[in-house]
Amino acid sequence: MKAYYDARAPEYDEWYEGLGRFEGLDRPQWDEELNELQGVLAGLPVARTLDVACGTGFLTQHLPGEITGLDASEAMLEIARARVPEGTFVRGDGLALPFPDDSFERVFTGHFYGHLEEADRLRFLVEARRVARQIVIADAARRPDRNEIEWQERILNDGSGWHVFKRYFSPSVLKSELGGGKLLHSGRWFVVVAA
Repeated sequence: MKAYYDARAPEYDEWYEGLGRFEGLDRPQWDEELNELQGVLAGLPVARTLDVACGTGFLTQHLPGEITGLDASEAMLEIARARVPEGTFVRGDGLALPFPDDSFERVFTGHFYGHLEEADRLRFLVEARRVARQIVIADAARRPDRNEIEWQERILNDGSGWHVFKRYFSPSVLKSELGGGKLLHSGRWFVVVAA
Protein backbone atom coordinates (compact mmCIF):
# COMPACT_ATOMS: atom_id res chain seq x y z
CA MET A 1 0.00 0.00 0.00
CA LYS A 2 2.86 2.41 0.73
CA ALA A 3 4.02 2.30 -2.92
CA TYR A 4 0.46 2.98 -4.10
CA TYR A 5 0.09 6.03 -1.87
CA ASP A 6 3.55 7.33 -2.73
CA ALA A 7 2.53 7.19 -6.39
CA ARG A 8 -0.94 8.64 -5.72
CA ALA A 9 0.14 11.51 -3.43
CA PRO A 10 0.35 14.26 -6.08
CA GLU A 11 -3.16 13.46 -7.34
CA TYR A 12 -4.85 12.21 -4.15
CA ASP A 13 -6.89 15.36 -3.47
CA GLU A 14 -8.41 15.17 -6.95
CA TRP A 15 -10.76 12.54 -5.50
CA TYR A 16 -12.09 15.00 -2.90
CA GLU A 17 -12.12 17.96 -5.29
CA GLY A 18 -13.67 16.22 -8.32
CA LEU A 19 -10.70 16.98 -10.55
CA GLY A 20 -8.66 14.92 -13.03
CA ARG A 21 -10.12 11.45 -13.51
CA PHE A 22 -12.89 12.31 -11.02
CA GLU A 23 -14.16 15.32 -12.95
CA GLY A 24 -17.65 14.78 -14.25
CA LEU A 25 -18.40 11.72 -12.11
CA ASP A 26 -22.02 11.39 -11.11
CA ARG A 27 -21.69 12.11 -7.39
CA PRO A 28 -24.95 13.82 -6.33
CA GLN A 29 -24.51 16.19 -3.38
CA TRP A 30 -20.82 15.21 -3.04
CA ASP A 31 -19.62 18.77 -2.41
CA GLU A 32 -22.37 19.47 0.10
CA GLU A 33 -21.67 16.28 2.03
CA LEU A 34 -17.92 16.84 1.94
CA ASN A 35 -18.55 20.26 3.50
CA GLU A 36 -20.72 18.56 6.16
CA LEU A 37 -17.93 16.07 6.87
CA GLN A 38 -15.41 18.89 7.27
CA GLY A 39 -17.85 20.66 9.61
CA VAL A 40 -18.30 17.54 11.73
CA LEU A 41 -14.53 17.26 12.15
CA ALA A 42 -14.11 20.98 12.89
CA GLY A 43 -16.88 20.68 15.50
CA LEU A 44 -15.12 17.99 17.52
CA PRO A 45 -13.91 19.11 20.95
CA VAL A 46 -10.36 20.42 21.00
CA ALA A 47 -8.01 17.52 21.78
CA ARG A 48 -4.49 16.20 21.32
CA THR A 49 -5.22 14.16 18.21
CA LEU A 50 -3.28 11.59 16.24
CA ASP A 51 -4.47 11.37 12.64
CA VAL A 52 -3.48 7.89 11.47
CA ALA A 53 -2.91 7.61 7.71
CA CYS A 54 -3.31 11.37 7.44
CA GLY A 55 -2.42 11.38 3.75
CA THR A 56 -2.20 14.87 2.30
CA GLY A 57 -3.80 16.42 5.38
CA PHE A 58 -7.00 17.17 3.46
CA LEU A 59 -9.13 16.17 6.48
CA THR A 60 -6.40 16.77 9.06
CA GLN A 61 -6.63 20.52 8.51
CA HIS A 62 -10.16 20.53 9.97
CA LEU A 63 -9.29 18.75 13.24
CA PRO A 64 -9.26 21.08 16.27
CA GLY A 65 -6.44 21.03 18.80
CA GLU A 66 -2.84 19.85 18.81
CA ILE A 67 -2.47 17.59 15.77
CA THR A 68 0.04 14.87 14.96
CA GLY A 69 -0.32 13.22 11.58
CA LEU A 70 1.13 9.80 10.80
CA ASP A 71 1.47 8.21 7.39
CA ALA A 72 3.66 5.52 5.80
CA SER A 73 4.11 7.66 2.67
CA GLU A 74 6.69 10.43 2.80
CA ALA A 75 5.20 11.87 -0.40
CA MET A 76 1.83 12.24 1.36
CA LEU A 77 3.49 13.75 4.43
CA GLU A 78 5.25 16.42 2.38
CA ILE A 79 1.88 17.70 1.18
CA ALA A 80 0.36 17.45 4.68
CA ARG A 81 3.22 19.43 6.22
CA ALA A 82 2.66 22.26 3.73
CA ARG A 83 -1.12 22.18 4.27
CA VAL A 84 -1.01 22.05 8.09
CA PRO A 85 2.25 23.81 9.06
CA GLU A 86 1.29 23.96 12.75
CA GLY A 87 0.95 20.17 12.91
CA THR A 88 3.59 17.56 13.65
CA PHE A 89 3.97 14.87 11.00
CA VAL A 90 5.65 11.51 11.44
CA ARG A 91 6.37 8.72 9.00
CA GLY A 92 5.28 5.43 10.51
CA ASP A 93 3.09 2.34 10.48
CA GLY A 94 -0.58 2.74 11.38
CA LEU A 95 -0.62 -0.82 12.73
CA ALA A 96 2.38 -0.33 15.05
CA LEU A 97 2.01 3.24 16.28
CA PRO A 98 5.39 4.69 17.33
CA PHE A 99 4.03 6.44 20.43
CA PRO A 100 3.83 5.55 24.14
CA ASP A 101 0.55 4.52 25.78
CA ASP A 102 -1.96 7.35 26.30
CA SER A 103 0.04 9.85 24.20
CA PHE A 104 -3.14 11.39 22.75
CA GLU A 105 -6.72 12.14 23.70
CA ARG A 106 -8.10 11.10 20.32
CA VAL A 107 -7.11 8.93 17.37
CA PHE A 108 -8.75 9.98 14.13
CA THR A 109 -8.52 8.21 10.80
CA GLY A 110 -10.18 9.09 7.53
CA HIS A 111 -10.51 6.49 4.77
CA PHE A 112 -7.85 4.18 6.25
CA TYR A 113 -9.98 1.80 8.31
CA GLY A 114 -11.90 0.68 5.23
CA HIS A 115 -8.69 -0.54 3.61
CA LEU A 116 -7.88 -2.93 6.47
CA GLU A 117 -8.60 -6.63 6.22
CA GLU A 118 -9.81 -8.22 9.47
CA ALA A 119 -6.47 -9.07 11.13
CA ASP A 120 -5.09 -5.60 10.40
CA ARG A 121 -8.35 -3.97 11.48
CA LEU A 122 -8.07 -5.67 14.87
CA ARG A 123 -4.39 -4.68 15.18
CA PHE A 124 -5.25 -1.07 14.39
CA LEU A 125 -8.00 -0.95 17.02
CA VAL A 126 -5.68 -2.36 19.69
CA GLU A 127 -3.02 0.21 18.81
CA ALA A 128 -5.49 3.10 18.63
CA ARG A 129 -6.94 2.24 22.05
CA ARG A 130 -3.44 1.94 23.46
CA VAL A 131 -2.49 5.50 22.54
CA ALA A 132 -5.83 7.30 23.06
CA ARG A 133 -9.16 6.97 24.85
CA GLN A 134 -11.30 8.07 21.92
CA ILE A 135 -11.32 6.84 18.33
CA VAL A 136 -13.06 8.74 15.53
CA ILE A 137 -13.36 6.97 12.19
CA ALA A 138 -14.55 8.59 8.96
CA ASP A 139 -14.93 6.28 6.00
CA ALA A 140 -17.00 5.42 2.95
CA ALA A 141 -20.71 4.83 3.46
CA ARG A 142 -22.39 1.66 2.25
CA ARG A 143 -24.29 2.35 -0.96
CA PRO A 144 -26.22 0.33 -3.56
CA ASP A 145 -23.65 0.60 -6.35
CA ARG A 146 -20.86 -1.00 -4.30
CA ASN A 147 -20.35 -4.33 -2.60
CA GLU A 148 -19.71 -4.15 1.12
CA ILE A 149 -16.23 -5.62 0.50
CA GLU A 150 -14.32 -5.23 -2.77
CA TRP A 151 -10.92 -5.64 -4.31
CA GLN A 152 -10.73 -2.63 -6.61
CA GLU A 153 -8.39 -1.86 -9.46
CA ARG A 154 -7.42 1.78 -9.21
CA ILE A 155 -5.82 3.49 -12.15
CA LEU A 156 -3.62 6.51 -11.51
CA ASN A 157 -3.07 9.44 -13.85
CA ASP A 158 0.14 7.84 -15.11
CA GLY A 159 -1.86 4.78 -16.22
CA SER A 160 -0.50 2.45 -13.53
CA GLY A 161 -3.00 0.04 -11.99
CA TRP A 162 -3.15 -0.99 -8.33
CA HIS A 163 -5.31 -3.58 -6.55
CA VAL A 164 -6.75 -2.13 -3.34
CA PHE A 165 -8.91 -3.73 -0.64
CA LYS A 166 -11.93 -1.56 0.20
CA ARG A 167 -14.91 -1.80 2.54
CA TYR A 168 -18.05 0.35 2.71
CA PHE A 169 -19.84 0.83 6.03
CA SER A 170 -23.35 1.20 7.33
CA PRO A 171 -23.44 3.15 10.60
CA SER A 172 -24.52 0.03 12.52
CA VAL A 173 -21.62 -2.08 11.20
CA LEU A 174 -19.02 0.59 11.97
CA LYS A 175 -20.44 1.18 15.45
CA SER A 176 -20.50 -2.56 16.11
CA GLU A 177 -16.87 -3.02 15.08
CA LEU A 178 -15.88 -0.22 17.43
CA GLY A 179 -17.81 -1.76 20.31
CA GLY A 180 -20.45 0.98 20.25
CA GLY A 181 -20.07 4.70 20.01
CA LYS A 182 -21.79 7.81 18.74
CA LEU A 183 -22.79 8.33 15.13
CA LEU A 184 -21.51 11.78 14.13
CA HIS A 185 -22.44 11.66 10.44
CA SER A 186 -24.32 9.32 8.14
CA GLY A 187 -24.75 10.27 4.53
CA ARG A 188 -24.72 8.94 1.03
CA TRP A 189 -20.93 9.14 0.78
CA PHE A 190 -19.46 9.21 4.29
CA VAL A 191 -20.04 7.78 7.73
CA VAL A 192 -18.34 9.00 10.93
CA VAL A 193 -18.41 7.28 14.32
CA ALA A 194 -16.74 8.27 17.60
CA ALA A 195 -16.07 5.50 20.12
